[in-house]
Amino acid sequence: MVMQRHHLTCAGIAFALYLHHLVSTIEVPLDSNIQSELPQPPTITKQSVKDYIVDPRDNIFIECEAKGNPIPTFSWTRNGKFFNVAKDPKVSMRWRSGTLVIDFHSGGRPEDYEGEYQCFARNDFGTALSSKIHLQVSKSPLWPKEKVDVIEVDEGAPLSLQCNPPPGLPSPVIFWMSSSMEPIHQDKRVSQGQNGDLYFSNVMLQDAQTDYSCNARFHFTHTIQQKNPYTLKVKTTRGITETTPSFMYPYGTSSSQMVLRGVDLLLECIASGVPAPDIMWYKKGGELPAGKTKLENFNKALRISNVSEEDSGEYFCLASNKMGSIRHTISVRVKAAPYWLDEPQNLILAPGEDGRLVCRANGNPKPAIRLGTGEPIEASPPNPSREVAGDTIVFRDTQIGSSAVYQCNASNEHGYLLANAFVSVLDVPPRILAPRNQLIKVIQNNRTRLDCPFFGSPIPTLRWFKNGQGNTLDGGNYKAHENGSLEMNMARKEDQGIYTCVATNILGKAEAQVRLEVKDPTRIVRGPEDQVVKRGSMPRLHCRIKHDPTLKLTVTWLKDDAPLYIGNRMKKEDDGLTIYGVAEKDQGDYTCIASTELDKDSAKAYLTVLAVPANRLRDLPKERPDRPRDLELTDLAERSVRLTWIPGDDNNSPITDYIVQFEEDRFQPGMWHNHSRYPGSVNSAVLSLSPYVNYQFRVIAVNDVGSSLPSVPSERYQTNGARPEINPTGVQGAGTQKNNMEITWTPLNATQAYGPNLRYIVRWRRRDPRGSWYNETVKTPRHVVWNTPIYVPYEIKVQAENDFGRAPEPDTVIGYSGEDLPSSPRYLRIRQPNLESINLEWDHPEHPNGVLTGYSLRYQAFNGSKTGRTLVETFSPNQTRFTLQRTDPISRYRFFLRARTQVGEGETIVEESPALLNEAYTKNHVDIATQGWFIGLMCAIALLVLILLIVCFIKRSRGGKYPVRDNKDEHLNPDDKNVEDGSFDYSDEDNKPLPNSQTSLDGTIKQQESDDSLVDYGEGGEGQFNEDGSFIGQYTVKKDKEETEGNESSEATSPVNAIYSLA
Repeated sequence: MVMQRHHLTCAGIAFALYLHHLVSTIEVPLDSNIQSELPQPPTITKQSVKDYIVDPRDNIFIECEAKGNPIPTFSWTRNGKFFNVAKDPKVSMRWRSGTLVIDFHSGGRPEDYEGEYQCFARNDFGTALSSKIHLQVSKSPLWPKEKVDVIEVDEGAPLSLQCNPPPGLPSPVIFWMSSSMEPIHQDKRVSQGQNGDLYFSNVMLQDAQTDYSCNARFHFTHTIQQKNPYTLKVKTTRGITETTPSFMYPYGTSSSQMVLRGVDLLLECIASGVPAPDIMWYKKGGELPAGKTKLENFNKALRISNVSEEDSGEYFCLASNKMGSIRHTISVRVKAAPYWLDEPQNLILAPGEDGRLVCRANGNPKPAIRLGTGEPIEASPPNPSREVAGDTIVFRDTQIGSSAVYQCNASNEHGYLLANAFVSVLDVPPRILAPRNQLIKVIQNNRTRLDCPFFGSPIPTLRWFKNGQGNTLDGGNYKAHENGSLEMNMARKEDQGIYTCVATNILGKAEAQVRLEVKDPTRIVRGPEDQVVKRGSMPRLHCRIKHDPTLKLTVTWLKDDAPLYIGNRMKKEDDGLTIYGVAEKDQGDYTCIASTELDKDSAKAYLTVLAVPANRLRDLPKERPDRPRDLELTDLAERSVRLTWIPGDDNNSPITDYIVQFEEDRFQPGMWHNHSRYPGSVNSAVLSLSPYVNYQFRVIAVNDVGSSLPSVPSERYQTNGARPEINPTGVQGAGTQKNNMEITWTPLNATQAYGPNLRYIVRWRRRDPRGSWYNETVKTPRHVVWNTPIYVPYEIKVQAENDFGRAPEPDTVIGYSGEDLPSSPRYLRIRQPNLESINLEWDHPEHPNGVLTGYSLRYQAFNGSKTGRTLVETFSPNQTRFTLQRTDPISRYRFFLRARTQVGEGETIVEESPALLNEAYTKNHVDIATQGWFIGLMCAIALLVLILLIVCFIKRSRGGKYPVRDNKDEHLNPDDKNVEDGSFDYSDEDNKPLPNSQTSLDGTIKQQESDDSLVDYGEGGEGQFNEDGSFIGQYTVKKDKEETEGNESSEATSPVNAIYSLA
């Protein structure tokens, strides 16, 4: 037995040494032309996942793609039996593909097609197999109906609410919410476990303020199912007893858990207690795995990612609060599904060569290895050049026709692996894969490499030659690599020339040529130097370069390590950079970079700019700056352009601003408009542009003295058109006549039109939601609407439009049609509180017919037929009261009131003050009636009155006529209570209408319209009046005599008048 074991060991050693000396395999290049010419067994390139869950609402696609030459054909098995695709009308296979398509548009149950599928790809050189694909249809079962009772729990007690979701495929995502879809707040006291249950370390009274519903979200159907909510009833006590921790999950003091290698391990500990415990994690005998652990769910869960065998062992969680602590130990065992140690690789051999396929896998438990060629290898036809040794297949002296595809299946109770690897026996003459006649350029003294990729079977040998010489290049400055590359440590001028690579095997040879050119390096022979210059001067930064004349040279400049913008103020030349009118902003680092396709060189210098001293600047004469020059437009875009200019001399006063102006030649040609303003420190700006404008720009420099002349205009730049983006402003609607409304607006200017044929869509309607809109399109900023009612509101919109479209919807503006003369005020009321003043009060017109601008009051005093001059008062539209101060208690007043709009004054309302002179006068002087001198005076007056009465009686007895009061006056009623207090109110509510007067609709008294004008009232003779028009004079004796003798008066002379006449 010992001897036999010795022989087996020696045989194994010999076999291992034999495998070590096997030749290297041939690799087929990825070149599609090569692969299309070579025979190749099939190779699976794409397949569905092993556990394939599909959406029941969609068609099913089971993928299987393969390559090979000739193109493979495909077949399938289902549950280990041949699956006849052509027999089922719902199943089809894609062209030149093995992908199955199961179509349910015409009906069918996806569940009928669940099972285990495997794809076979075949051609003349073998059969490749896909993995076994377990097809399952996603399921979203409904939650079983159940009645959930109210849960009563003591305050401080632990509680777990079970979820128990329906078993979906795949498993649903669980989360807890209230029935009003508010998320349940979770913390170290309340949290959701990995099993979906909701755990309370201790219940508090506030937990009863909401209900708790478990929700399950299913992946494929994107549906959420909600369990009937739990309702808590928390029974309170006088005090919550503090308790030591106790585990709610897992139960007891220890448990075990198995996890597969390569997946994540999740350990969980949930504990109860008052107060809520804290959780900490430990590993017995060591530290937690570094770099792959993560605490979750308020430290109640420990996640270890990508578990390996080293992660097995005992873990424990420690739950603690101030009352104590408790721990739970979890024993972790790591198992492993099969995994590759040596996955078999494709093997390409030449006839007569040896090779091997290795299929080595590991797992826990150790997997079983099965080899096959589309069928178990034991059942395949015998092959004398093939030998199976455990997990390795050895090939000796292979011949054409030995090509095949081999499967390696490694499986244990936790899973399986399947790999395909083909053995292809080829006899291919050498082929050079590099392009013909390559040209390689290299800078002198640099390392370089000449590539010559090749292919052949058997593997060719490759040699390099230079300029047709017979010596093989290898050694010294040259090093040949197995992949065909020739490397030179340092290229010299003498290394220039034509190199030939030759690949040779027993079937022939192939060659290719590579031309090598050695170039001179790029060098800056004179770079920029540090300089200190004065502002306004013209410094020059040198950059003289020497380079290989056969290479294209590119020179770039950096300022402060950023690309330098070369505007018109700077000039880049072949050997340097010149800055015109240098300013403080030009100070900084300048770098010159000279580069070719092969190399580059750089040089740097610092430029310092000095300003002119202030004291010296004050002594120099200051003038306006010179005009900017050399305007240039760059970076042309739809809505912007960059304008650059060279500043003129500032003439000893620093330039503070630049004003950019523009002119367009469509709307206002020749007129320049300000576009923008920039600080004097810049000479380039990006200008925003409007569509459909043919721009031309100019620049004006500004200093403390004034503005320069404008620069010469730039070239023109035309922008494309677009629809307007804004509507006209200043939209108004107002009548110019009483039957029209004129709509006006501020038109868009040249930079707002945005396109040709600018026009305006005018829309209007009465301010009534039920009204209809009218519209008119015009080109001028004015439109008149005729036949409108007097002064009514209108809604108005004005929208801009051009040939490219309309502007956005405009805002609505309220306008009014034309105004007219207003009607008379509703009433005019007169009140005389005493003998010195008269109060007037009126109301607005019933029909204002426009915006009231005020009131006009004309009034004149009169006494009998005598009238004073007309006086005028004007009032604001809000004023409806006026008090007239008077000095004469005798005169009456006639008032003419009109409302006024911008059209003019409207209808007149006329009222007169009452005749209450005698009674008012007596009342006014009653306070001196007890005076002695007054009593004597009254006696004299009484005597005169007696004489007057005698005269009157004499005249009456003679048949004469006596003057009486104007028939328009109203005699006072001695019983009127207003007489007693000296107040007289003549409003229409308290008095009867005067003779020959009319009552208005609102009850006020209006005078009959008279043919007499105010001028007629002023022709009453030679009576004298105060400034306010009150009567203060006396009727002359002549006038009285004429009235008496003419017998034309219808008035009776009052006693007072008689006294005046006799005086």
